[in-house]
Amino acid sequence: MFHRRSLLATAASAAAASVLPLALPALAQTRGKDAVVIGLTLEPAGLDPTAKAGAEIAEVVLYNVFETLTKINADGSVTPLLAESWEVSPDLKTYTFRLRRGVKFHNGVDFDAQSVKYSFERAVGEKSTNKDRRLFAGFTVQVVDPHTVVLLRKEIDPNFLFQLGQASAILVEPSSAETNGSKPVGTGPYIFGSWSKGASLTLDKWPAWRDANKVALRRVTFRFVSEAPAQTTALLAGDIDLIPHASVSRSLPQFERDRRFQVLINNSLGKAILAINNKKAPLNDVRVRRAIAAAIDRQAVIAAAMDGRGVAIGSHYVPSLPGYVDTTGVNPFDLEKARRLLAEAGVKTPLELNFVVPPPPYARQGSELIAAQLAKIGIVARIQNVEWAQWLSGTYGNKNYDLTLILHVEPFDLDNFAKPDYYWGYQSPRFNELFEKARTSPREADRLRYLGEAQRLLAEDSVHAWLFQPQFVTVARRGLRGLWKDLPILANDLAALSWS
Repeated sequence: MFHRRSLLATAASAAAASVLPLALPALAQTRGKDAVVIGLTLEPAGLDPTAKAGAEIAEVVLYNVFETLTKINADGSVTPLLAESWEVSPDLKTYTFRLRRGVKFHNGVDFDAQSVKYSFERAVGEKSTNKDRRLFAGFTVQVVDPHTVVLLRKEIDPNFLFQLGQASAILVEPSSAETNGSKPVGTGPYIFGSWSKGASLTLDKWPAWRDANKVALRRVTFRFVSEAPAQTTALLAGDIDLIPHASVSRSLPQFERDRRFQVLINNSLGKAILAINNKKAPLNDVRVRRAIAAAIDRQAVIAAAMDGRGVAIGSHYVPSLPGYVDTTGVNPFDLEKARRLLAEAGVKTPLELNFVVPPPPYARQGSELIAAQLAKIGIVARIQNVEWAQWLSGTYGNKNYDLTLILHVEPFDLDNFAKPDYYWGYQSPRFNELFEKARTSPREADRLRYLGEAQRLLAEDSVHAWLFQPQFVTVARRGLRGLWKDLPILANDLAALSWS
């Protein structure tokens, strides 16, 4: 269970793989005790998480190349990282951070309070493309001395320390900031090695890191394997040691029986949604959006996309978080209601919609079923399979879509519904009011009440057809230690990994 509550990323589901006999020889490749190969479904579009949206960037660099003031742990708790400690004022608006001494960036430049000031002011600057720019606009930075920095918030935010541990809040060195996308320079235990686009990326242990003696792995290689059968094959062949949130659900029994592997079932805070472009007619009519939601059988989608590993949701919030309200009954599966709503909206069927689908298996598999379900009410969802870079530029960037199936993994992203230029195109003064009250009310009981009202409003407005909270599967070679049991955010904490 998470004690606390990060955009876009992969989930786990898979195509079937042939069953191999259990009496297999030892894994094909033995890399020794100081190296590991990790499989990822998506290749990052760049290596600077402050420049682009996409949790696949954080999976490579967060806590490895780049560090943050705070660190989010597997159970969702928050502990010090580049900040040794902090104090919070009684009014919850002033945060005083004591910084670690003797920390350097990979290029030899000292890390200090000015580094924090530069990083956070850059995040809200005129040229910033930081997806969490709104967060950084909510406070100012004061440098007290080289090892003390004060963040002055304009409003209360109970999740502030958690947010400062996310990838968008990394601390960067000014002279290297503009090239971090291809040559990242941070303060973390690993330095950038090489990147073979379309294939793999390597990170090497940084001997000058403050706790380098505790880092067991000399080299980590990320291999990009998007297809589910290929992930299964690579694991069985020993080409890959670990795949977090792997797409191997349908061959899972094989891995569970094979003594060479360990299997972890990971809880997450993600939300899989059929996102709807609220700006485009006739999707700008709430009746049409409600019809789409009513046409979808969530349990069938969970079975198709996740092999049953998921919990149905009715709004952009998951059951394990404080303030959750069950909204799955707001837009239940009801084909007759869906047809009636389309008729009331004056929609003549067949209605053709562009359904953009990114590469993760959960999306490719789930989209086929969703298209078939929508067809029953006269909606022709024309599936357009795209690569991840195309999704980021065309769908997320240029808003060129009607429908898209995507997983939002960040736990504190309700603020996206308050952004006027976000790719969903949703605008609601009432939601903005509720969200601000949920963030800033002094009493926790009031914050949770407003949070519940905001969830209900999103469900009633049927901004999207919400689908499920996924449960991930991690498969690793037996003997690899330090794996996260649960995934409050998508991160691979490489310094914690070692071979027994």
